[in-house]
Amino acid sequence: MRLLQYILFVFFITGISNAQDIKVTGKVTDDQNQPLPGVNIVIKGSTNGTQTDFDGNYTILATIGDTLMFSYIGFETAEEKITAASAFMHIKLIPSSAELEEVVVTAYGSNRVRKSMSYAVSSNRPRRKGRKHRQRHVNKSPGVRVFNTGNTLKVRGVNSVSGAKQPMYVVDGVPVDNKDIAVVNAIDPTKIAKVEVLKNKKATSVYGPKAKHGCIVITTHSGNYKVQNDESYREIVENDFKKVQMAPLSTFSIDVDKASYSNIRRMINNGVKVPADAVKIEEMINYFNYQYEQPKDEHPFAIHTEYASTPWNTKTQLVKIGLKGKEIPQHEIPASNLVFLIDVSGSMSNSNKLPLLKKAFKLLVNQLREKDKVSIVVYAGAAGMVLKPTSGANKHEINQALQNLEAGGSTAGGEGIRLAYKIAKENFIKNGNNRVILATDGDFNVGISSDKDMKKLIEEKRKSNVFLTCLGFGMGNYKDSKLETLADTGNGNHSYIDTMQEAQRVLGQEFGGTLYTIAKDVKIQVEFNPGKVQAYRLIGYENRLLADEDFIDDTKDAGELGSGHTVTALYEVIPVGVKNKYLKEIADLKYTNSTIKKEYGDELLTVKFRYKKPQEKKSIEMVHVLHTDTKTSASQDFNFAASIAWFGMKLRGSKYIENQDIKDIIDLAQTNKEKDNQGYKAEFIRLMNSYLGLEE
Repeated sequence: MRLLQYILFVFFITGISNAQDIKVTGKVTDDQNQPLPGVNIVIKGSTNGTQTDFDGNYTILATIGDTLMFSYIGFETAEEKITAASAFMHIKLIPSSAELEEVVVTAYGSNRVRKSMSYAVSSNRPRRKGRKHRQRHVNKSPGVRVFNTGNTLKVRGVNSVSGAKQPMYVVDGVPVDNKDIAVVNAIDPTKIAKVEVLKNKKATSVYGPKAKHGCIVITTHSGNYKVQNDESYREIVENDFKKVQMAPLSTFSIDVDKASYSNIRRMINNGVKVPADAVKIEEMINYFNYQYEQPKDEHPFAIHTEYASTPWNTKTQLVKIGLKGKEIPQHEIPASNLVFLIDVSGSMSNSNKLPLLKKAFKLLVNQLREKDKVSIVVYAGAAGMVLKPTSGANKHEINQALQNLEAGGSTAGGEGIRLAYKIAKENFIKNGNNRVILATDGDFNVGISSDKDMKKLIEEKRKSNVFLTCLGFGMGNYKDSKLETLADTGNGNHSYIDTMQEAQRVLGQEFGGTLYTIAKDVKIQVEFNPGKVQAYRLIGYENRLLADEDFIDDTKDAGELGSGHTVTALYEVIPVGVKNKYLKEIADLKYTNSTIKKEYGDELLTVKFRYKKPQEKKSIEMVHVLHTDTKTSASQDFNFAASIAWFGMKLRGSKYIENQDIKDIIDLAQTNKEKDNQGYKAEFIRLMNSYLGLEE
């Protein structure tokens, strides 16, 4: 009996040992050691998996004895068995020489197999008998792949259709404009009856010269699917040069919004032409962190300035003004009264909307403390509260309420906003962090819906000292203009979340800055010295300009600065004595005789700042002078910010770029991406390379 017990004990211990979970980390590269972002890593025979980040790094929890499968479009699938020594695994993927002659639809985690003569279906479930050959073919095929991640159709590997050019898309017999490709990617795969790929002469014989790079033909079950892009952006009129002697002051509100960059990233990654009005250069620049020192005095932010030559124009100079907000440790942030205001209308059903939203909010919930409280308000055809104020200690209850949300109905956004502010006011915490967090695609269509009416509503609610954060989701009907208006008016910020990585950044890494305001109504006014500067133009901030008299008017709203936030503004200036085609002649004035004061000869400009403490109504002023004798070689922060502005101007088709070569922009960014711990700067460089491929 004892022997039997001993044998069973040995088997038990062996089983535990063999089933030991370990955390495997590593990096996936190509055969040239270049990192591969977005590689699918799956535990063989299961649906458990992950993807590599921007630098090809990954982490996965697995069991000793499991086999990891590494798959990426255009490369052979690799398999690696996990052993006790597999804590770190560097995988090199080999480019595949095979040619795919069919579209492959891969439905990861699918509950059923869709049969069709025109496409193969695979799953991460254990293979059934008779499907072994097909599964091997799917894993190793490098060409066009249409795959389902939730409710989203993705077409990847289009390069195999014809080089690096964008193929033509046809949905239910209707050719799709290139600007609407993102909407095609959002088609629910369950609605698709047939997908075909036509190449070379076969494509052009049917669809003409437009299909010379290949054609992807999608047929839906209904046969009348309408591809329509209803995204909207506020018109932007690029700032011109202004003569200093005619307009010595430049006044604007700070902007910490970052939505434009992640939205542009989504478009470029989907091969979509970027609308000029979607490009807000200040939001692109402010997406990135810079190595500015924190304040050392009583003010909530520090000021940093420098100037150097402009990389895209040898006849101008570039001035950088940077702010660094004081970083408040999370445990020192006052108690939060948060109201999640979530759009659950029918337009939110796609996987990159409500399903992504629910996962994103869990990142925020996981950081809440016992003293914080959360309420959840939803709106569709009407608005209602689905979670009463609940302590942050009850994370399971909050997450369960999020998980239970489903999409359907119209969009009564105005009613939802009223209810959310009402609940926030009823639970107001004095000297606390009181905030409504609105998550939506911005498509309001019931009750108050116009930008003007929504702005008026938020102006009224702003008096309650409840702040507003707007999180945008989805594509095809994303209303950037509306969310920008709401955030700017509601003493808040605006982000666009397209992936879980972006959610982790906004609601994870930058939790404090996103939710906790350290200074509100922050305004900047720059006065240029006419003895040094002939003309200037502010790069970006077109929608944040203020009248000069607004600077000292404490009733005028401006932007908010969060804990640890950085804000950067760039001016392009024409020095005195330099001839420049952008400097237009102005007739002499009859009644005004402007004289230049000589006693400030070593000053380039004076910049003034005004801000209010979050709970106060009277502003505080700060003054900073940039001297000409402080000029040194440009910092890496300066050059990297300049590369972003340069790329943004190119996307907008700016008339002020003398050097249009995107390779020079990439080189400038590449040589100045220091301290890139999270890989965002490297991602920006890869994004420009992707754009270069689209441009060619």
